[in-house]
Amino acid sequence: MEDEVDRLVAAWRRERPDLDVEPLEVLSRVSRLARHLDRARRLAFSEHSLEPWEFDVLTALRRAGSPYQLSPGQLLTQTLVTSGTMTNRIDRLTKKGLVERLPDPSDRRGVLVRLTEEGRDRADQALAGLLDQERAILAELSKAQRGELASLLRQLTAPFDNIPG
Repeated sequence: MEDEVDRLVAAWRRERPDLDVEPLEVLSRVSRLARHLDRARRLAFSEHSLEPWEFDVLTALRRAGSPYQLSPGQLLTQTLVTSGTMTNRIDRLTKKGLVERLPDPSDRRGVLVRLTEEGRDRADQALAGLLDQERAILAELSKAQRGELASLLRQLTAPFDNIPG
């Protein structure tokens, strides 16, 4: 089965036979797949009145386990945004009643961000919807193929995820 990347690569091979365009065969597909995944994520989240960034913060708190709270610094680490952006996000989620700020008992000046019951319910429902979308995307692959693909992608992403700082 031919896809758009096959056509793109064939055109570059015709127009620039002097270049090795093999990386396009993998990374252009990864890029196109990322766009399709972004659309699927947005659809799954919109069905629960969430934006992707809201889902990211809520699920970081949900994964923390009971009592579903983290410091803003811990949220920064997990969501890869600046402190100013995180402050804004926490403010917006607080106004929606999805998180609450609490004093940090171990640091008089610190705060903890805790998931509310509504925030937990929305995160759980959105996650279930996302997994349905993602299962449909992966339906053409066998369990063994999914495992192999996950392993290969891990080899590519791990160096980026383990850069200090």
